[in-house]
Amino acid sequence: MRPSLIAVCTAIATAGVAAAQPSVRVEPSAVQGLRALEEQTAKAAIRDYLESWQSLSEALAQNRAALLDTDFVGDAREKLGATVREQRGLGIHTRYRDRAHDLQIVCYSPEGLSIELKDTAEYDVQLFDHGKPAATRRVRAHYIAVLTPSEVRWRVRVFQAVPAD
Repeated sequence: MRPSLIAVCTAIATAGVAAAQPSVRVEPSAVQGLRALEEQTAKAAIRDYLESWQSLSEALAQNRAALLDTDFVGDAREKLGATVREQRGLGIHTRYRDRAHDLQIVCYSPEGLSIELKDTAEYDVQLFDHGKPAATRRVRAHYIAVLTPSEVRWRVRVFQAVPAD
């Protein structure tokens, strides 16, 4: 990833955004291989990945798994949908406040059908039990995400927390 891409991705992620939006830092790409990663492709993948966090937050806050459908497919959609169903069954819901993302694209498949990225995310999570606040905590977690293109956007196919490096 060229330095100009870092600036462009960061600008897109933060341009015209209210103060409540997370800060986003895009590290230089570690992508190596046969296929070059175009700036437009990287920008779109990062934008869509960040939007997936918004739909994840809304789905968990409202206990509505259908809110995941725009941004998640495959294993990620199944696991997150199961989490929503489990929350609903327990009478709880969670509210996320996204604070920051430190992103790095690490792999772009030769056929252009997937992008893998690393994310160090910071967020607050508040647990509600039968509508009453039960607990709040700040989280700093590391994720690996694999995105796959669909008709009009990149969708998260794999979304997995990983131990810190």
